[in-house]
Amino acid sequence: MQTRADFALFPSGPARYRAPMLQLTVHATDGPARLGQLATPHGEIATPAFMPVGTAGSVKGITPDQLRATGTEMILANTYHLMLRPGDACVERLGGLHTMMAWDGPILTDSGGYQVFSLAHLRTLDEEGVTFQSHIDGADVRLTPRRAVEIQHRLGADVMMQLDECPPGEASRDALLAAVQRSAAWARRCREAWDAFDRQTAHGRRQALFGIQQGGVHRDLRAESARALVALDLPGYAVGGLSVGEGHQAMCEVLQDIPDLLPADRPRYLMGVGEPRDILAAVASGIDMFDCVLPTRNGRNAQAFTWDGRLKLRNACHSEVAQAIDDRCGCYACRHYSRGVIRHLFMANEMLGPTLVSLHNLHFFADFMAAIRQAIAAGEFADRRAAWLEEMYGSATA
Repeated sequence: MQTRADFALFPSGPARYRAPMLQLTVHATDGPARLGQLATPHGEIATPAFMPVGTAGSVKGITPDQLRATGTEMILANTYHLMLRPGDACVERLGGLHTMMAWDGPILTDSGGYQVFSLAHLRTLDEEGVTFQSHIDGADVRLTPRRAVEIQHRLGADVMMQLDECPPGEASRDALLAAVQRSAAWARRCREAWDAFDRQTAHGRRQALFGIQQGGVHRDLRAESARALVALDLPGYAVGGLSVGEGHQAMCEVLQDIPDLLPADRPRYLMGVGEPRDILAAVASGIDMFDCVLPTRNGRNAQAFTWDGRLKLRNACHSEVAQAIDDRCGCYACRHYSRGVIRHLFMANEMLGPTLVSLHNLHFFADFMAAIRQAIAAGEFADRRAAWLEEMYGSATA
């Protein structure tokens, strides 16, 4: 099976718009799971894809060359944090986010909507936008749908996200409904701002806008949110408001509706999800893109992902183990360092320890996504998913 969708979405005007800003090609499907390729102004990525997070314009402790060597093709940065430091105008003057990050591949920027959730104690929300008390100096900082698009226009990412409200997992139905309605209104304003900036970056490259579905674990609210977003005919759609405390099973129940709610000819992105079992459930529901801080955050804390589950490398049981983190891994850390040596580096507070485990984890996630793609191509995704879950989590995990 091969389908293709070109998302030029250009207004009448200059010829530069005639090439698509995003192009999704679906090469094969295995149930709702799909194998594809997403073309962007900065190159193509194989999907399903995992995007490491470089919140402030850097994937912590990792050089771009090292990141490429892990198999990473696309990365993510954060609008809120870059707005505060060094400032979006500064990033623009420095040549844009690609230049700043020394990364010539595709970049996606979040809008600051996640910080509505994660920094709830430092923000005030209203119908027009959100006011944050900066966690850096305490100054009030205003973020509106138009301002979020303006910042991302200056940053120059290939994909920008709408500003949305991401409620916590325990939010009431009334609060979730309000977030759905507010996020839909903000999506319209983001689209208007995107149009006003000619759907391109400050440096003249085409730029895509994704809408973000909300609704918590209420499937009717999810459907309402999706209808409002799909009516805007955007280049891509994200599933937001998950991995915020609702639990794995509740997430799975929400995800199973996604093939019926979001267009099959547009990329689908599950935001902030990186637990392997969650990725597998999402791929089984037709999701194409993922991001999460887990590979590097856990790496800095001596936790390594492997095909046999997670390792805590600070534990004394690893102190004299000459085995690599994972004998099946070909990353730099596994080729050159043992578990015992890596534990020593952490116990001695050497910077190399966090870098090595972060490199390993990034390599693992790239290998994991490649194995998922191979399974879809072979029509074996369901069987291999069950085997991976057994290996990583044991028979009790579905």
